Amino acid sequence: MSWSLKNRVRGKTCRMLAGAALVLISAGIAKADDDQTPIGDAIKDVPLFDAHMHYKEPAWDRYPVGSVIELMDESGVAMALVSSTPDEGTIMLWEHAPSRIVPELRPYHGAAGSSNWTKSAGMTDYLAGRLESYPHEGIGEFHIRVLDTTEEPLFRKIIEMAKARDIYLHVHSGPEPIRWLYSLDPDVKIIWAHAGLGDPASEVYALMAEFPDLLADTSLREWVILGQGDTLDPEWVEIIFDFQDRLMVGSDTWVNGQWDDYAEIMASNRLWLSRLPRSVAEKIAYKNAERYFNREISMEQIGRK
Repeated sequence: MSWSLKNRVRGKTCRMLAGAALVLISAGIAKADDDQTPIGDAIKDVPLFDAHMHYKEPAWDRYPVGSVIELMDESGVAMALVSSTPDEGTIMLWEHAPSRIVPELRPYHGAAGSSNWTKSAGMTDYLAGRLESYPHEGIGEFHIRVLDTTEEPLFRKIIEMAKARDIYLHVHSGPEPIRWLYSLDPDVKIIWAHAGLGDPASEVYALMAEFPDLLADTSLREWVILGQGDTLDPEWVEIIFDFQDRLMVGSDTWVNGQWDDYAEIMASNRLWLSRLPRSVAEKIAYKNAERYFNREISMEQIGRK
């Protein structure tokens, strides 16, 4: 991968600034008026926006809607972007706590799952019908496991639906499907689920640099970001500082085990955010989401519906 001299200089500068902040953390001598002072324990008072939550059918009995909001409250999660298999789960949560849930429409329902949804008959009619019935603010999270360019007509219709409503596509894929979607329409709004999940940090950086409007959630990335010991992974520090206006945290409650561990997952997100300057930590914790979804997010929402 080759970057321009400008990108290399910017990256080196950000690494130096981040490294300086992390040195101050470990030395315990950061000054209160230093822009690079880590937010530290004060992160506990910052609201979180969970940008990758699912409320799938197996969770409905074990975790009724009220208990989900209680879990959010316990972790200081003021609001969440929710998609579900099937969509009824999202709607149940949204109807129970409309001020806390930002709904998005997952295509999966009936026999249509993550591996075959693009081949399912009537998919565009299903999506159009649900979008007309409910105030979804995204289409996804959906998987593109293998890029099949013969599916271009379907994705053009999905992009058309999203653009007509000015909402996001929430895409679980590697870099190439993201590039392909932008080739279909450079103005499409995309959230990259898990920031690629299995892709190395270098590829994450490259894609985020290539598409200046691409957003990403960092769900399932928290332990990689935390790195070893008391310092964050240096490659992720570069991503975080360079793209701080386009990142959000998330939990990915795709199985009940994630609900069981919800408090720990969100605590791990607070841990890596605690090692960042307040201005950066607050953006990723909730302020970016405020801008993306036109919401006001605060700790005052905790305990409310």
